[in-house]
Amino acid sequence: MIFSHNAFGGAETIAKECVEYYQGEPLSYMTTTAVDRLRALAALAPVIPTTTRTIEQFQRITLPGAPWRYAITSNGGNILVDGVPDPAWRTAIDDQVRASGATLAEVGAELRSRIDDSWVTKYREADDLFCYLVVRIDAVPTGFLAEWDAWCRAHGWSASQQGRKIYTMPDAVCKSLAVTEVRRRLRATGELSEDAPLFTAGDGALDAPMLEIADAAIRPRHGELEELDFTAPALTVTETAGILAGVEILDWFHAAAERTAPVADPA
Repeated sequence: MIFSHNAFGGAETIAKECVEYYQGEPLSYMTTTAVDRLRALAALAPVIPTTTRTIEQFQRITLPGAPWRYAITSNGGNILVDGVPDPAWRTAIDDQVRASGATLAEVGAELRSRIDDSWVTKYREADDLFCYLVVRIDAVPTGFLAEWDAWCRAHGWSASQQGRKIYTMPDAVCKSLAVTEVRRRLRATGELSEDAPLFTAGDGALDAPMLEIADAAIRPRHGELEELDFTAPALTVTETAGILAGVEILDWFHAAAERTAPVADPA
């Protein structure tokens, strides 16, 4: 939904609003149309912002439609309830990570032994859950990602690349699991009916499981999933790429929500 200048996809002159500042400088944008459409969508149906960003990174975005009852950050490792991390969910995730494979400390040590400054500009650990590299794309050694992913999968983790970032993620930290939990809670409180459909959108490999569990999903014609030619049942691919795809995705969400909205009983 938000895009840096480098990701506009040829639509640099379109009317837009800055929705994220970093160290006082504008960083991410939405078109003015997307701002209006997201705000309207949040009034129409439960919308759950879901991101690989850390809690801190998510909270610096001024996302139209706020405040959010639920938001998912850290690739599903944290569920925010009214802006506050849910400790019970996080404890459950930490327990699953410990039970299913290597610790972040072990993975981080192994990863750092395989990299050097000739092609890695940053190594970061996110919310004490996972780690990622910022790399010079053209300088990444041939075969590195496949070899690293193979090591990770043998230890309960996986690796994927999105642009200049290579993520290393424990299997227990997954957006689809957090989305399923939020959906369960909304059903339990009656905010969603038991038969209410789930619609999702995403553009990276880490989003794939979330797209696969949805009743219908959409991805843009850019990003990692486009490069992988990813498809799934009931998946729509946008006609546009870049910042214009954000508007197209929101139009798709509106149409889906209106199509499945309960019909009021006649007076």
